[in-house]
Amino acid sequence: MGLLSIIKKIKRKEKEMRILMVGLDNSGKTTIVLKINGEDTSVISPTLGFNIKTIKYHKYSLNIWDVGGQKTIRSYWRNYFEQTDGLVWVVDSSDIRRLDDCRAELHNLLKEEVLDLHAMDKSRHWLIEGCSAHTGEGLLEGFDWLVQDIASRIYVID
Repeated sequence: MGLLSIIKKIKRKEKEMRILMVGLDNSGKTTIVLKINGEDTSVISPTLGFNIKTIKYHKYSLNIWDVGGQKTIRSYWRNYFEQTDGLVWVVDSSDIRRLDDCRAELHNLLKEEVLDLHAMDKSRHWLIEGCSAHTGEGLLEGFDWLVQDIASRIYVID
């Protein structure tokens, strides 16, 4: 039995998922994590390095890795990919001045030519979900899709 098979077997038993949240600094990653968990979002400071939050979501335990988005940290994002089941790329669409930077960083992350998700390799599962970290609108829909998609790939259907 290979290491990957052992890891998948353990994850099936524990119903855990590792989610990586990345995006530019001040895009709302930490706010999203706190909002999904029903926590206070009135005072948030920049994430230096990373935070890990374990959230019970339906019948799953989500280990969410909230990674800082400052320029000095971005080169380390790839170090968090190992054993990650899903990635959430957070975009602050109201920050129009940094949309080009956002596209460039996603390009670097995925090694794609442009931010053109329709042209991506069909092996990638993705969804764009409009949402608000501030109000929470659309967050549950996005996480519902993410958790369902991951579960369909790594767990035996109950």
